[in-house]
Amino acid sequence: MAEGGEEPKAPKLARRKDHKKSTWKSGRTIGERREKLETASERALNHKKNEKRKRIRFVATLIGFATVMVVAVWAYNYFIKGAEPEEYSPVVEIPFVPTVEVIDESPSSSGITSRMKEYIGQAEADFRELGYTPVKVVIPKGTIREVDFYLDGKTGHIKLFIDRPTGVSVEDADRMLRYLEEQGINEFTYIDVRIDSKAYWK
Repeated sequence: MAEGGEEPKAPKLARRKDHKKSTWKSGRTIGERREKLETASERALNHKKNEKRKRIRFVATLIGFATVMVVAVWAYNYFIKGAEPEEYSPVVEIPFVPTVEVIDESPSSSGITSRMKEYIGQAEADFRELGYTPVKVVIPKGTIREVDFYLDGKTGHIKLFIDRPTGVSVEDADRMLRYLEEQGINEFTYIDVRIDSKAYWK
């Protein structure tokens, strides 16, 4: 017994709740101390690392964007435009030149003009395309812009007018020749196809 007759008090036990509270506070205090102990050099190092990561991400983004653009351009050229267009080469039209004999009967003529030669050459080519063989061409006297075609195997000649397209005139002559054959007419003096949509024969 203690002095004065009082019984000694039993020691007070710590409660679990108090123990947890103490531990939590201790943990927080240690963390705060660690944060305070971080040096300036470590902060600078971390900053540099962050900046480096940002630069790497930026460069990677640029490379990815460039790659996508290159692939898109290649796909457009390959699938949409197809093969590269051929180099442009202007088409040079070679004027038709007659290969048959051309006889100019006009006494006042100063010679066959280049236009007349080209017309005769083109009409000759049109006749050959339809299966006829021109043998000679005559520019008769006393006429204006008329040419007469003589065909192999035909007794007469074909009168053409140089102001009409050769293709149309030759087709009209072909229709007239076939019509005469169907009618059993094998000889004629001439076939005149100088007027549009009309044809005459003698």
